[in-house]
Amino acid sequence: MVAQYVNLLNLVPTAAMTLTDITPIQLEKRHSAKKTRNAGDLLIVAPSVTPKITNSEVAKLFNDRNDVIGLAVVEDDIPIGLINRNVFMEGFAKPFARDVFGRKSCIAYMDKSPLIVDINLPVDELSATAVSFGEKVLKDGYIIIENDRYSGIGTGFDLLNTLSEMQAAKNHIIMESINYASVIQRSFMRQSDEDLAASLNDYFLWWEPRDVVGGDCYFIRRYENEGLFIALIDCTGHGVPGAFMTLIVMSALESALETMPPNDPAALMQDVNIRVKTNLSQDRAHITSARETLNSSDDGFDGGFAWFSKTTNQIVFAGAKTSMQVFHVGSVGVETVDGDRMGVGYTTTPEDYVWNNQTFDAAPGTRLYISTDGVIDQIGGPKSIAFGKKRMREIIRLVGYEPMTKQMAVLQEKLREYQNENSRRDDVTVLGFRVE
Repeated sequence: MVAQYVNLLNLVPTAAMTLTDITPIQLEKRHSAKKTRNAGDLLIVAPSVTPKITNSEVAKLFNDRNDVIGLAVVEDDIPIGLINRNVFMEGFAKPFARDVFGRKSCIAYMDKSPLIVDINLPVDELSATAVSFGEKVLKDGYIIIENDRYSGIGTGFDLLNTLSEMQAAKNHIIMESINYASVIQRSFMRQSDEDLAASLNDYFLWWEPRDVVGGDCYFIRRYENEGLFIALIDCTGHGVPGAFMTLIVMSALESALETMPPNDPAALMQDVNIRVKTNLSQDRAHITSARETLNSSDDGFDGGFAWFSKTTNQIVFAGAKTSMQVFHVGSVGVETVDGDRMGVGYTTTPEDYVWNNQTFDAAPGTRLYISTDGVIDQIGGPKSIAFGKKRMREIIRLVGYEPMTKQMAVLQEKLREYQNENSRRDDVTVLGFRVE
């Protein structure tokens, strides 16, 4: 059977591999006695195909080889694209697809711009490059080359797992791998930190996962001389599952912003809703019966998206079970701008649901606050009840004219006092800033 695939699909052996190394049962990974450090340690020996191979032949390979997760397309051993197994099989299963595309070149289904990395690329640099490519690396994987020629493939999840394992190997303690996972999660928010610091002078950002990594995240992008896009997101779950959800949601939001303007938060929320539902197979195309609904995931997020225009000092806010608190100059109270009572991405969230934009002027000196529910839902106090929105608004009213960093310190102290000996209930993310 090995010989059959060699003749049919132009398998490309590397210098360290013979044809007998490729089994028809499963793909082999290269192993190294040293600690994993580069892309070569994540390499999966996998078949490649040329543009001469037809889609019918690719379908046969995928049907025969369940272990093949993706196929590189090469010309003279140089990779030119990548065929994702799930995308191909789904597209080829459509009505008349076999008749129309069966004898055509396999390039019809390939990604023409996959991530291609050198076998000697350090894992930390590979991670940064993968992040810049967005969600498709997690879904499709990437191609590994040696001396510019095809060598094998790697997967996004292998990369994430390896990054965690690298830290765990140093101390043989699971907690250390979770701490390193926090570094990975934080790296996805590094640009947000930089853009926030470059755009605002008086602000605070309190991000505190309950379990080192968590389901809260923030996504901020600066648009030179135009304004600032802000998103605070509270995903399903805590710990590692919640952290994985944040990567999915942030990748979806980044993709949405590549094709849509940042000054329409409600439209962006609607687009992200569709992307998340599709990525998690929670859309109508995948959930077709009550039985499948019971066995499928039901994940998503609550959050607030906002656009702050520097030219007009206008705020455009859209919320999914999330509100914005506004402390106007000279005001004796704190105004609450409520969002819609509909989460994003969940099975029960309609694909065509439209969130509402709320637009208002923010004069210089206005203080704005967006928070996930980690503060207001925290149990504590003499009656063991939630901290609540009212208590949070009262704190803002009392310290609203103080510098933002001092406001954060007061809010943190008040929450600790209220929580007392109760365990932390949720991840906490709060953003506050002053309009200049």
